[in-house]
Amino acid sequence: MRKVIAMLCAAMLLTSCLGDSVAGETQDLPGFWDSQMTVDFTFPELKKEQDYNVYLQLRNTNEYPYSNIFLITTLRYPNGKTAIDTLEYRMARPDGTWLGEGIGNLKQSKLVLKEKMQFNEDGEYKLEIGQALRNNGEVDGVRRLIGITDVGYTIEKAN
Repeated sequence: MRKVIAMLCAAMLLTSCLGDSVAGETQDLPGFWDSQMTVDFTFPELKKEQDYNVYLQLRNTNEYPYSNIFLITTLRYPNGKTAIDTLEYRMARPDGTWLGEGIGNLKQSKLVLKEKMQFNEDGEYKLEIGQALRNNGEVDGVRRLIGITDVGYTIEKAN
């Protein structure tokens, strides 16, 4: 019963957060996010000469043990160009209260990836997202990151 309620809350949360988007997709994680695993998306064809904002969507539970997250994103353009970014996002306030929206144990964060981006080339744009979290003072990254349940993206028309 708890699982059904959590799934219904997640569906309502996703629907409310994607209201203004022109494209978007999420993928469930298998209970953890392995440091060697990327979450991959192919964007649909979008109108040329239009500015878009691209956002990452992360869902986390109270099991997520950190107040921030580091992500490595790779955006592959149709012409072969590749843009790789290492990004840090805050996930919680200093008092431990989660950022993002949601009810109970599930929060969704909408994180800016690119603003006023145009998709003027013909062909497929591909996005790869990986986690790159490290504990303070450690060289090796967190191998199995728990508490992130879903990873996705949304694209909205820029104002």
